[in-house]
Amino acid sequence: MNEQLHHSAAGYKTAADTYVKGRPDYPPQVADWLTATLGLDAHKTVIDLGAGTGKFTGRLVATGAQVIAVEPVPQMLEKLSEAWPDVLAVSGTATDLPLPDASVDVVVCAQAFHWFASQAALTEIARVLKPGGKLGLIWNLRDTQVSWVPKLDAIVNALEGDTPRYYTGEWRKAFPHPRFGPLQLQQFHNGHTGSPEDVIFNRVRSTSFIAALPDAQRAKVDEQIRALIASEPQLRGRDVVTVPYETAAFVTQKPL
Repeated sequence: MNEQLHHSAAGYKTAADTYVKGRPDYPPQVADWLTATLGLDAHKTVIDLGAGTGKFTGRLVATGAQVIAVEPVPQMLEKLSEAWPDVLAVSGTATDLPLPDASVDVVVCAQAFHWFASQAALTEIARVLKPGGKLGLIWNLRDTQVSWVPKLDAIVNALEGDTPRYYTGEWRKAFPHPRFGPLQLQQFHNGHTGSPEDVIFNRVRSTSFIAALPDAQRAKVDEQIRALIASEPQLRGRDVVTVPYETAAFVTQKPL
């Protein structure tokens, strides 16, 4: 592989279990997005690029398409293979895909494109896509319209350093690209319901740059979250909470 992982991504090497517990699922409308917008069916092949632990892989498998999961972090790839043993899981990066030219119909990056957003990555993705193939980019982002969410985001964002993040919009600088058309956006609402330990604490702990912190600093983050929960009537004393999310789903197409 000729692409270096960002130093913050090292956190994923130790956070794979937490990632599985803490990350939200995707809303039901995503099924239609995959089939109607991206055109996935039993006759198509799709790359799950930056597949992580396979959080989105099942959505792709459900379309009937042949799924190839590509992920550079071995610990994440191992979790994916355990969860989806019938999916071809390979080590690779966005700028060095282990696939032939024009060999796949669709590439999907779920919660991942901001890590490798570049003209070089788009050129490599275009290489493996067939003419007319589609690139789908999808993210879950906490809904800041709910009053306590910006307070939680502030705890996390204060520690991000130079880590690439979706919410900053920096990933958009990879576009326009000569081998892709304009981005088209669909948005959905979503909720992550469960124990505060999973949907708040483990979600934050699964953030790359939080997972990479020394133990004492991670413990301090936990303390800040506990104080936030204690101060918010919507969260305080509850065994089950819902974290609100907005899901943004983008598609762009390689010309015929």
